[in-house]
Amino acid sequence: MPDGKPAGLRCVNLDETYRCTIWSTSEYPAVCRALNPEPEMCGADRDEALAALRELEARTQPDISLVPLQVPRMG
Repeated sequence: MPDGKPAGLRCVNLDETYRCTIWSTSEYPAVCRALNPEPEMCGADRDEALAALRELEARTQPDISLVPLQVPRMG
């Protein structure tokens, strides 16, 4: 995903068992290398891990209210 992965979208590099197909390759993104999951992020099962990821994605979404409004000039 050359432009990054939007929040809420499944990574295209995951196989049917949710394992990364590019892990340990030169294509493995820096953001993935930098992710250092802790036990509280992983939870007790897949559902808890996904809930933690959704929360992380929600907390790190850009604040669109900070983007200047582009108003077209009239005449």
